[in-house]
Amino acid sequence: MEVNSEKGDRRRRVGLVYDDRMCKHATADGDPHPENPDRIRAIWKKLESAGIPQRCVVFNAKEAEDKHILSVHSNNHVNLIKNISSKQFDSRRNRIASKFNSIYMNEGSSEAAYLAAGSVIEVAERVAKGELSSAFAIVRPPGHHAEQNEPMGFCLYNNVAIATSFLLNERPDIKKILIVDWDVHHGNGTQKMFWKDPRVLFFSVHRHEFGSFYPANDDGFYYMTGEGPGAGYNINVPWENGRCGDADYLAVWDHILIPVAKDFNPDIVIISAGFDAAIGDPLGGCHVTPYGYSVMLKKLMEFAEGKIIMALEGGYNLVSLANSVLACVEVLLEDKPIAGSSEAYPFESTWRVIQAVRQELSAFWPTLADELPKKLTSCKASPLQQLLVASSDSEDESDIDLHIGAENLEAVVQDGLSKLKVDEDSHVDTDLVATWRSELSKIDVWYASFGSNMWKSRFLCYIEGGQLEGMEKRCSGSVDRNPPKEIMWKTVPHRLFFGRDHSSIWGPGGVAFLNPEENKQDRAYICLYRITLEQFNDVLLQENASSYDISSPLFDLVALNSIADKQSISVEFKSGWYRNVLYLGKECDIPILTLTCPLSDVEAFKSGALPMSAPSKEYANTIIRGLTEGKQLSEEEAIAYIQEASTKPFVISTPKPFACFVS
Repeated sequence: MEVNSEKGDRRRRVGLVYDDRMCKHATADGDPHPENPDRIRAIWKKLESAGIPQRCVVFNAKEAEDKHILSVHSNNHVNLIKNISSKQFDSRRNRIASKFNSIYMNEGSSEAAYLAAGSVIEVAERVAKGELSSAFAIVRPPGHHAEQNEPMGFCLYNNVAIATSFLLNERPDIKKILIVDWDVHHGNGTQKMFWKDPRVLFFSVHRHEFGSFYPANDDGFYYMTGEGPGAGYNINVPWENGRCGDADYLAVWDHILIPVAKDFNPDIVIISAGFDAAIGDPLGGCHVTPYGYSVMLKKLMEFAEGKIIMALEGGYNLVSLANSVLACVEVLLEDKPIAGSSEAYPFESTWRVIQAVRQELSAFWPTLADELPKKLTSCKASPLQQLLVASSDSEDESDIDLHIGAENLEAVVQDGLSKLKVDEDSHVDTDLVATWRSELSKIDVWYASFGSNMWKSRFLCYIEGGQLEGMEKRCSGSVDRNPPKEIMWKTVPHRLFFGRDHSSIWGPGGVAFLNPEENKQDRAYICLYRITLEQFNDVLLQENASSYDISSPLFDLVALNSIADKQSISVEFKSGWYRNVLYLGKECDIPILTLTCPLSDVEAFKSGALPMSAPSKEYANTIIRGLTEGKQLSEEEAIAYIQEASTKPFVISTPKPFACFVS
């Protein structure tokens, strides 16, 4: 232990844990992975640059004892994590890890897991004793997904659950603990470990989307409230969509968490501090700013005399992660006022979820029984906000937020807040948007899909919003979420091929393109969806950009009326892969439009300047399902169709070897 400030006795004594040994846990072959050692290095570097360690009590990590881990995990689980990094497992370690959900292990995993769990125990005990006012454990691997007998979701041991059990068993003065899990993913492991325990009030706010968002099960629904003596002590707030930001989270704090926490009156508060709901996070898709996290934490410091333990969970945009942790530690130190503001309103879906949670829990917590005033719930975000962040296959655009410099983060955050603001100043833009959307909603087009969108369930992600198995990002959906009016199939004399070697939605592997040039020797299957021109614009946006000014349409009536003569029109995106709108004739006197790459990209594929790659198993299977469920081909024929498109070379370039994609 190192006390780094003479002022520590006059201020809140805040503990910090950081240890490079936890960086030894990494992928076996050094493959890229969101949960990597740079996460905690970036946090520590940010704290050092702000002079934070000198104002805190800094600890090295300490390994947990098996007896404490066994209070929440099984013997089999402990034996696995303890021994998996030993030499006897060298030849089978990867195979064992592959049997679990989203887990990797290497020679440093065992030590890191024990250090992470032990560190949270150590600072929790010191806060409970009064040696520290509060603490932040900068640990990895994270823990809240790990269940009694199973590691999952990047988590090996459930660090927060182990520390919670330790305090309840070893500290007779700690009788009630509030766990707040604000990671963007549901804390399924922690929930199950205290499901019947009234001493623990477990609260989780998370993206859920009716069970389709990771961990993709029913555990995170609002009606999962605990069992037996623990009934009512498990609170889930499941977001129906992504893009939730400060206003949404603070509404939940004010109208669910804080009223219940006042009645519960905890002796200590432990936060599963995931920062993957932060703005720019590649996995979370939400918009919480460092200011938002500051206010959420400040409100929780009103309980248990400010005795708070924060344990790092997720968070994969290194800049947002580091800035958010810094903001929280400054709140714990209480020597700096919280800077910032948010004038945005919550989504309509946020109020809907809040009211459902309050109604479900009102039998256990009478403070939630009163209905929220309509004047309050009518203050909601415009539905047009949903397209401020779109889900795009075009890697360059969608990754824009991930590499933003720290010096620009504040500007980006403030820009994001200004876009979310809904007030009198925004009426002009809203009217403009409403006008073009109203006009284009009256015009029908056929959207022709030739790749993964041939599977109806996949295409509906672009209309209704959502995410299917195998997709690494969620689609934001269209403003008009009505399904296609009609669906039909055709073949066209164009070449299907697979290019690029990685996309933001599907990960490694090529994605489908249609050669804009006709060739009577080629034949490609297309599924036609009859949608409005307004919806087509939203699909075009989601295929190409991470953000866009939607005050005017991307493809308007002028473009529609001229495309038959021009045959194709390239939309002005910085680097979208599907920015070329291609005209494929008419059906029932309605234009058929598809989205593919421009001819310049085709030449780049031919020359080898852009890679041609076989699709991943997940991507290929969506095409197979589209063709088979659409009764166009049998499964064997669909596989052969994809294999031919993957291996047939252009005149010059040679594709990468075809990969096996059928499980």
